[in-house]
Amino acid sequence: MSDNVVVLGSGYAGAGAVKSLESNLDGRADVTWISDVDYHLVLHESHRCIRDPSVREKVTIPVEEVKSPSTTFRQATVEGVDTDERVVELGDGDEVPYDYLLVGIGSRTAFFGIEGLREYALTLKSLDDALSIHDAVSEAAAAATRDDPATVVVGGAGLSGIQTAGEIAEYRDDYGANIDIELVEGLERVLPNSDPELQGALRKRLEAADVNIHTGEFIGEVDEETVYIGDDTQMDYDVLIWTGGITGREAVADANVDKDDRSNRIFSEMTFETDDDRVFAIGDAAIVDQPGDDPAPPTAQAAWQAAEVAGENLARRVKGQPLTEWTYDDKGTVVSVGEEAVAHDVKFFPISTFGGKPAEILKKGIAARWIADVSSVGNALDAWPDM
Repeated sequence: MSDNVVVLGSGYAGAGAVKSLESNLDGRADVTWISDVDYHLVLHESHRCIRDPSVREKVTIPVEEVKSPSTTFRQATVEGVDTDERVVELGDGDEVPYDYLLVGIGSRTAFFGIEGLREYALTLKSLDDALSIHDAVSEAAAAATRDDPATVVVGGAGLSGIQTAGEIAEYRDDYGANIDIELVEGLERVLPNSDPELQGALRKRLEAADVNIHTGEFIGEVDEETVYIGDDTQMDYDVLIWTGGITGREAVADANVDKDDRSNRIFSEMTFETDDDRVFAIGDAAIVDQPGDDPAPPTAQAAWQAAEVAGENLARRVKGQPLTEWTYDDKGTVVSVGEEAVAHDVKFFPISTFGGKPAEILKKGIAARWIADVSSVGNALDAWPDM
């Protein structure tokens, strides 16, 4: 009787792991893939839908174009994981048994206990989120006047916050909308904890796009109309978007595996094993051990790299073979600000930080390569103009 291998999630970690698992299993197990949506979302390009919702056709890849015919796909919400009974509990009441499980269901937005933030802020963790931001910005722009522009506040100046602000600026310019864009970051610089040269290049482009940047004070409270920043600043808004952090999903909160107490993200080894030898964890759902003091970063780049090894290791476990360890290889950072982009520390490039056409083409190339790897070259070529 074949083992049942179950993969949760259709993001970078889940989709990539399914591809790797299928290529390494040699038919030695039955694979079931479970996700609450029937497509893979190219999440790091989903912000493009804020300006132009039609881009969703380019950043969503149906699961049927990702998986092999032998893999069973279930579109369902994961409600829980019972590691004692070895079943995945679904929202419709069904249970899916597993012999080996890979948790790659991503993360949700962390609100850090800030009063009112969960109730009033939009987030960017899904396609529906991006489309909701587009609709909210469009409605606010339609109601704005020359003397009373709409105000869009973006909380958090990490990758998502910067790219969101950039797309809203492009939308404003494309449609001649009267929108003020306020980017708020509690730490002293945009893209905190990154190289100062990259931070400066991003700030320059944000300012050139007429994005107002506020750093050095945290959002402390939010109500229906106002963001309260630090001790003295109040900022009225029409649209509030929060991109300021991640936490684990509630679906694994009660799973009997070792997790971070605050975030419910699952601790996994460099092999992606957890303290339950039947459960592996990857991507934003996991805190993946690495050499040194820091775990793997919760980025698309890390998830892409990890997925290949995680899928291979699942196949190895099924075959009774020793597992391999994965070490994150930082290949550089590329961030878009609307149509422009900034690249930093990219391997094989002689310049540490650069923008212009080379950075824009590189940004497109990264997205196209992933789409080609996970689906087809045709899909990648079709998506190229909109990335």
